[in-house]
Amino acid sequence: MQSNKHHLLLYFLLLLTATSLFAQDIPVPPVPIKAEQDTIVASPLPKIIRQDTIAVDSVQKDSLPKKEPLLLDKIKYKAKDYAKLSQKDHKIYLYNEAEIYYQDTELKAGVIVMDYEKNEVYAGRIKDSTGAYSQIPYFKQGTNEVRPDSIRFNFDTQKALIFNSRSEQQADVGALGSDAMKVYAQITKKENDSVYFLYEGKLTTSKDTVDPDYYIRVRKAKFVPKKKIIAGYSNMYIADVPTPIALPFAYFPLTEGRSAGLLFPNIGNDPTRGYFLQDGGYYFPINDYVDLSVQGDVYTNGSYGLRGESQYIQRYKFRGNVNIRYENIINSQKGFDDYSRSTNYNIQWSHSQDTKASPNSRFSASVNFGSSQYYRNSLNQFNVPNTQNNNLSSSISYSKTFPEYPSVNMSLTATHNQNTNTEAVNLTLPTLTTSVERIYPFAKRDGIKKGIIQNINFQYNLRAENRITTTDSLFFTSKMFEGAKVGAIHTIPISTNFKVAKHFSVTVGGNYNDVWTLQTYEREYDEDARRGVVTDTVSEFARYGEYNLTASLGTTLYGTFNFGEDKKIQAIRHTMRPSMSYGYTPAFDQYYQDYLDENGDQILNANGDIQRYSKFENTLNGAPGLNKTSAMSFNLANTLEAKVRDKDSTALEPKKVSLLNSFNLSTAYNFEADSLKLSPLNITGGTTILNNKMSINFSSSLDPYAIDNNGIRIDTWNKDNGGSLFRLTRANANVSYRISSTSFGKNKKDDEEEPTDDYVAASGGRTDDLFGRADDFGNQRSFREDDNKEPEETTSYGNKLPWNLNLAYAVTYNNNNRQNQITNNSLMFSGDISLTPMWNVGVSSGYDFANKGFTLTSFRFERDLESFRLNFNWTPFGTYERWYFFIGIKSSLLKDLKWENRSQRR
Repeated sequence: MQSNKHHLLLYFLLLLTATSLFAQDIPVPPVPIKAEQDTIVASPLPKIIRQDTIAVDSVQKDSLPKKEPLLLDKIKYKAKDYAKLSQKDHKIYLYNEAEIYYQDTELKAGVIVMDYEKNEVYAGRIKDSTGAYSQIPYFKQGTNEVRPDSIRFNFDTQKALIFNSRSEQQADVGALGSDAMKVYAQITKKENDSVYFLYEGKLTTSKDTVDPDYYIRVRKAKFVPKKKIIAGYSNMYIADVPTPIALPFAYFPLTEGRSAGLLFPNIGNDPTRGYFLQDGGYYFPINDYVDLSVQGDVYTNGSYGLRGESQYIQRYKFRGNVNIRYENIINSQKGFDDYSRSTNYNIQWSHSQDTKASPNSRFSASVNFGSSQYYRNSLNQFNVPNTQNNNLSSSISYSKTFPEYPSVNMSLTATHNQNTNTEAVNLTLPTLTTSVERIYPFAKRDGIKKGIIQNINFQYNLRAENRITTTDSLFFTSKMFEGAKVGAIHTIPISTNFKVAKHFSVTVGGNYNDVWTLQTYEREYDEDARRGVVTDTVSEFARYGEYNLTASLGTTLYGTFNFGEDKKIQAIRHTMRPSMSYGYTPAFDQYYQDYLDENGDQILNANGDIQRYSKFENTLNGAPGLNKTSAMSFNLANTLEAKVRDKDSTALEPKKVSLLNSFNLSTAYNFEADSLKLSPLNITGGTTILNNKMSINFSSSLDPYAIDNNGIRIDTWNKDNGGSLFRLTRANANVSYRISSTSFGKNKKDDEEEPTDDYVAASGGRTDDLFGRADDFGNQRSFREDDNKEPEETTSYGNKLPWNLNLAYAVTYNNNNRQNQITNNSLMFSGDISLTPMWNVGVSSGYDFANKGFTLTSFRFERDLESFRLNFNWTPFGTYERWYFFIGIKSSLLKDLKWENRSQRR
């Protein structure tokens, strides 16, 4: 039984509250009564003495449990139009922008009715003057938010009955950011703070919360906020039309943070390998710093592929990722003539260290090695752009700096370089380099250095290396270490510099090299022509020393041509930096010995010269020079700039424009050579034009000597042989051009650089899409780039079509042997255009004019369908002819709701 005393007390309190809310403050005049002292003296209270014989009541405690108060906290409420208290109905009525706050519960609605006898509250919408409903209820308890059409909530039991509820659940998807799952239900029963029961619900990730373009209809479901939704029979609706995509029961995870789960495969058919399941696997969130995903491909003819990918990061210390891929490829079936089996693998590792983690030491890694034919024979579509890679390279390095004077820098590096065409592999395991800070022995450390003596300085450098040359087939076998070369070189450069006649800079110095090796080669001439020279490898420690002397003289010349401040081009400035250097290297013939025959006599070559060799030939650092060298080299560097009147009338200074970034000429003359003393004239240059959108680089070589009928240079000037002053032997030019729709108009801006942290760049490929894109549509990372962009308004015959274009042209000319041939002449291009805010079309292709054929060509079509994305990639011809179609939900929460189909290359 419940006492009514609490009700009476609550009535009284509410009545006082209502009175205080609605009553007017009426001033009351003071009563004119004179205060007099009371003459009645109060008698003292009688003293009460406690007796031990007083009987104690047998009922010490009420057997009925004490009921908790009706309300455990104050209720705050307000409304814009009125707040009405009905004592007869035991209710409070709030109308128009009504709000109630109680503990962690917040309720806002157009109308709220509170029954303070049952401790229940009802909230609903109100109609505006047009008859449309407005002020939809907003219910929040803790961190859970619901937006229903109406709601009944009991403060005592914390249970609620919600009609047409709308709630949004944010789910963390790791590196992809966060996604929101919208939950709708006709009727929602709130059992407690963590469990809701839904009837006729809709689940969607659509941005349009009123009319979603798709949803998953669930008849009955259990909803645990921020954890999961467990539903019975569920099927997918698109534009309110049911589809056959259905499940007898469904589980939707809504957990915050990463969680383990299956990666659903793609199903398809390959004409040579049969039916397949691709990209299926499992995702493991190992901890907050490391994750792992394992995926695989299975074909009915026995082919399979395995892939493991892991990312790791520790903030302010380091971050990296590891990708390991292995494929067992079987073509056709056993017993057929075209049956073949091959295995390919590829390993990628990228590691970078935060510069703040350890200022004096650093570890980094960039690894990409594997089978030379991996990209060309891979089973995966996204490896197509990497088929054009001709080189794989890797580098793992650790460096340490000892800052005390003189500071010492040490680094340990392992490198790998692999030619995928020749399958030749070069490794350094490892390379040790050490350098000591430059020391000025005749000058103070913090003082200004003047003169020849104070500018004398020297350094110490060490480079020790273990170099391995092998092939792809011998990699990871013991035979790869055969023929490894080990050696070291110690270098001590000494130099000084000073000024001559104030305008000429002079540098004088020399280098001493001490070369060590752990193996040498002894050679013996065999008169048997079938054997020739016999070489024996001798494992021993050997060394030699060599030195050289250098001197250089240089200056800078400026020339300005003024055209007037009223001209568009006000002035042109030409800067020349001529330099001349001399180098002398003595002959180190003490490290050479003669070829001897069986009788001990010297062997002469066809010209009558004695044949000699050094045991240091073909070692890691080679042999010292046999002949003395005394050569003078010349170099002239040029730059050209212009002062142009700025289009901005408020600019105070003219704008500087580079006309020619560099134009260099260089040659050399060897005084000690017996013939062909003058070296070819080399020309290099480069510039950027069109507001730095186009880059031009070129080089050429001009030989002053003629050649004979066999194409061998002879000691005769080309001019004296009936030719020109110089003979053009080689020339090449490269032009790249990048432009987009943002390059024009009043609000011009430079094109943003494309991110290089992608699969193609990590594999050593291009980042300008000239060989296509490695689109892996199953990977939701590619969908997150522009998901938060607001869609632009589409108008008929609109003139705003965003686009971009990349061009690259290369040409090479060779004429070493009068062949007069263009060996390379190709144009590559890549571009995208947005036909509408939802349609994007792109192409990557090129044409080789020398070989008369197209390069790798691919078309890409993309359609943004609000919650879905449609992609189609097509390589129409060539070795890698194929197509790929994909349509799927952009949200990572429902990324497995997709359909894709592809063809395999022929």
